[in-house]
Amino acid sequence: MFAQFTRFARWCLLLLLCIPVLAGLVGVAFPALGYFPAIGANTFSFDIFKTLFSLDDIWQMVWLSLFTGVGSTLLAIAGAFLLLASFYQSNWLNKIQGLLSPFLVFPHAAAAIALLFVFSPSGIFARIAAVGTNFAIPGAGDAFFPYDAFFPYDSGGLSVLLALSLKELPFIILMALSVMSQPLVKSKLSGYIKVGTALGYSPVATFFKLLMPTVFTQIRLPILAVLVFATSNVEIPLILGGNNPSTLAVAIMHWFNHIDLSMRLLASSAAVLQVAVSGLALLLLLGVERIVIYAGRKRLSKGNRRFFDRLVQCAAYSTVALYVALIGAVVYSVLMYSIAKQWLYPDLLPQGTTLLHWRIALETLATPLSNSLLLGILVSTSALGLVLFTLESEQLKPAGVNADRAFSVSLFLPLLVPGVAFLYGLVWFQQLVLQDAVWFHTYIAHMVYVVPYVFLSMAVAYRKFDIRYAKVAQSLGKTPWQVFYHIKLPSLFSAIMVAWALGLAISFSQYLPTLLASGGTIATITTEAVASVSGSSTRLTAVFVIIQAIMPLVGFVIAWYLPAALVKTGSKVRTSEKKSRAVLHGA
Repeated sequence: MFAQFTRFARWCLLLLLCIPVLAGLVGVAFPALGYFPAIGANTFSFDIFKTLFSLDDIWQMVWLSLFTGVGSTLLAIAGAFLLLASFYQSNWLNKIQGLLSPFLVFPHAAAAIALLFVFSPSGIFARIAAVGTNFAIPGAGDAFFPYDAFFPYDSGGLSVLLALSLKELPFIILMALSVMSQPLVKSKLSGYIKVGTALGYSPVATFFKLLMPTVFTQIRLPILAVLVFATSNVEIPLILGGNNPSTLAVAIMHWFNHIDLSMRLLASSAAVLQVAVSGLALLLLLGVERIVIYAGRKRLSKGNRRFFDRLVQCAAYSTVALYVALIGAVVYSVLMYSIAKQWLYPDLLPQGTTLLHWRIALETLATPLSNSLLLGILVSTSALGLVLFTLESEQLKPAGVNADRAFSVSLFLPLLVPGVAFLYGLVWFQQLVLQDAVWFHTYIAHMVYVVPYVFLSMAVAYRKFDIRYAKVAQSLGKTPWQVFYHIKLPSLFSAIMVAWALGLAISFSQYLPTLLASGGTIATITTEAVASVSGSSTRLTAVFVIIQAIMPLVGFVIAWYLPAALVKTGSKVRTSEKKSRAVLHGA
């Protein structure tokens, strides 16, 4: 009975990931072809695409999407593997992982706003430069130093590329470390390290020539998902990118939200074009991969025992220094802005402090905060339960090789299809089914994005569980449910809590799914923070960023300390029981 239930959960997970995406794509394809009965468009044609391609700046939008997406992904991949090559055999790797963890759980909107505080022409770096060199940075002064031409709102998309790469790098490292920690892969890599050392290769050369091909093959799918996300992201280009032109995804959002409903036809055709752009980006990345493989084989055949060791280590240390400087600058800037009465450029300290902005924010954010918590807890908990039963079904009745590959593709389907493409179609589909169930639609939109990340986080620990414990329990007459509930769940409680906290963080960070699925009727911390960038004071926006950062952090604090507290409490209870039995025995 329990085995059948787990298989049912597996099918539910597959349907949850596939149906919204496929329904969303259908819901976008019809209006893109001119079929939109709500405005009297009842015939199919390609005239909408002709109108789209006749726009003056459409190809600039496509270029910006490709440049920022592909460029940021390549930069993040390079940075991640430089760090791994330099520190994979040292204790520094765990410290670096801890350093980058805040960027991993930091919502994209909050990260973009925080970088705005740091890199803008009146940000903390410009203030330090102005104080150190006694001149003012443009945007607040002289025009001979082109600082504001780069960050933010630059027409070339460099600020968006930088922000995306800073957010993507920690995720790629997490995926690589999760692969490298798997027992079979770990033993294989250990053998490669011994062979490389015996042949006289340096640690850096050993990583790039022996370890990297194995690791990259295992994380290719997550990297492709990162690329699709980067080419179709809305929050970061909306906050940091230029508006004339913007990236294609931002333009799609504006056209869909236009008061003129006929603009939805143009937006739908642009959404289809976004799918093509993301597909082209995937082909470009795979082409770069082929070039790197070809060049790597040529270099491998030469037998060099080193691989630009000093350059790699210098780049790795520079990357770590950049993240340390960014974290310090972001924390200082956001905290100072949140309590500043007034902070004039180029002063490094505000003119007086006040808690007025905190009081205003806490009064206005009561409803968005409760909505975020309710959605996050509900989505993360249900996603975790679905994932646990699905992983258990793998062990009770393993699927075939082809079925397992199909499941892996389905798992990444919401991440491999641009969200800006299928979410609008999903909203159209939801308006046909259960039109008034706004919370349910928002819940489903969040689940589509939360489930894949929870699965990736939980799968490594679950598959590493020593199956001998389960076999011993089954030999003693325990049912599969009893083994699952009494043995596996307690043993994996720490990993379960981390996956739950990650689900919370992903749910808290959802901007476009919340905005579209709810029609703007469900306000969350993220939607309010993005809205505050253009319509609120800088100091109030800083408070929003702090609250956005604290919320996922609280989830991870609970995940880190609750298991230890329960273990400590359990040991105290067992000690007191032993003492009670000893007293009774003595009496």
